[in-house]
Amino acid sequence: MHDAQTGTNVHHKALSTVLAITIAITVAVVVGAAQREPRDPTLFRGSVDLVNVGVTVAGKKQRLVTNLTINDFAVYEDGKPQSIFAFASGAQSGPALHVGALLDVSASQNLDLEFTQKAVIKFLTALPEAADMTFIDFASQVRGGRYAQSDFPRLVKRVRSLTAHGETALYDAIGVYLDGASEQDGRKVMVLYTDGEDTQSSLSLDSLMKLLKASDVTVYAIGALEKQPFRVQLIQRALLADIAEATGGTAFFPSNVKDLDRIYAQVLGEVRAQYTIGYLSSNEKADGAWRKVDVKVMREDAKDLHIRARKGYYAPSRP
Repeated sequence: MHDAQTGTNVHHKALSTVLAITIAITVAVVVGAAQREPRDPTLFRGSVDLVNVGVTVAGKKQRLVTNLTINDFAVYEDGKPQSIFAFASGAQSGPALHVGALLDVSASQNLDLEFTQKAVIKFLTALPEAADMTFIDFASQVRGGRYAQSDFPRLVKRVRSLTAHGETALYDAIGVYLDGASEQDGRKVMVLYTDGEDTQSSLSLDSLMKLLKASDVTVYAIGALEKQPFRVQLIQRALLADIAEATGGTAFFPSNVKDLDRIYAQVLGEVRAQYTIGYLSSNEKADGAWRKVDVKVMREDAKDLHIRARKGYYAPSRP
């Protein structure tokens, strides 16, 4: 693995904030090259402008629905129907799966860190189908690495070596992960664990939300907030829900750190039940504008189904 400094590119106005992050935080995100050019995460890569959407479908009592086919889905962009070009379910061979795990190791984690370390290792161990795993721990600083399956023992050693200290640079950690993920092609899933509010980041919440909307990552947030004051809990629950739902993911709020294994198991089930839909936009304008995406299930029982997917994407833009 080769070390590399990683910055975060933010759409339009957030650029200056990201430059500050690049200077302010120490990161070792392994990308297989010593340096790379900054690139806009909203731009499509490759010869085909394929819009990829991760979709999760749940029925009554939030039971995941895993038996849908391409003919059961319809996709609309800004209200206009789109032709589905590619389709895969979690149970089938689809795009390469890239997994990211972000772990809060701030001082407030001192008593629970050993348990959270074991829980995240157990979760990552259960994903042998992942092409690679990005692990980021964050406190006052953000540190990260990307590991192939063959490097998994080194990842486990890294997780076990962590100690709790410092403040909470939550937004910076997510921004760093999104920047690295912008170079990856395939299905991208990020799982975040934190027990408190951001107290240290250079990246603003507004800039982070723009980054999330521009990405094609599905975020699952786990907020262990039971030790926080009630008012802080309400604010953080809403924040983590917004972060996850902006990407088509969801947020979980265990009542006790002992619930972490159960929550990670739920996330694992969602990852494996996710559908991937790809379509070629009928809108050929390269204007960089936000485009709203709606995914619908066209079945008689659709009214009983709950569909989660990214809300849209930024169109490509010409230099």
